[in-house]
Amino acid sequence: MKRFLKWGALTCGALGVALGSYLVAIQLTGNFATVVPGEVYRSNQPTPGEIAAYAARYRIRTIVNLRGRNERAAWYRNEVAAARSLGLTLIDFPMQADQRLDPKAADELATLLRDAPRPILIHCRSGADRTGLASVIYLARIARVDEETAERQLSIRYGHIGIPFLSPTYAMDESWEALEEAARSAG
Repeated sequence: MKRFLKWGALTCGALGVALGSYLVAIQLTGNFATVVPGEVYRSNQPTPGEIAAYAARYRIRTIVNLRGRNERAAWYRNEVAAARSLGLTLIDFPMQADQRLDPKAADELATLLRDAPRPILIHCRSGADRTGLASVIYLARIARVDEETAERQLSIRYGHIGIPFLSPTYAMDESWEALEEAARSAG
């Protein structure tokens, strides 16, 4: 029995180290991914150099910052300066990863994503939770992809860990489920 417990603990430990390493790696590489080629991309908080590289490579025209306006923070001032120097539109849309997005705000976000000049780069701090929900909303409401494909944007693949009662970022999963239910009820 002790041997079984020892191996079980070692296996769990190894899996934990592997998951932790993966999550660190995606953050160190910018957590950049394509949502819809030529239309929408996602990332964690980009540096001015990354903004310039993404604009050059993917022809980004709009940045949607889900962290909200924060003129006191260096990251925000740097982002504003980089966007301005490259002639990009910067849109601040504040969301909290640990709070459900209400339906009215989701509608505003969908409208903003629909109407913004494309290609769009969507980001938050880690590119996992708020960015995941915004990407799901874009895919479901604007690109009109199937539910299963859209929901992949809100997954461990991008660093999102939504576990009921354990993860505060489960609020993003709850938001999406509530939006889906409202859409089913409406039509």
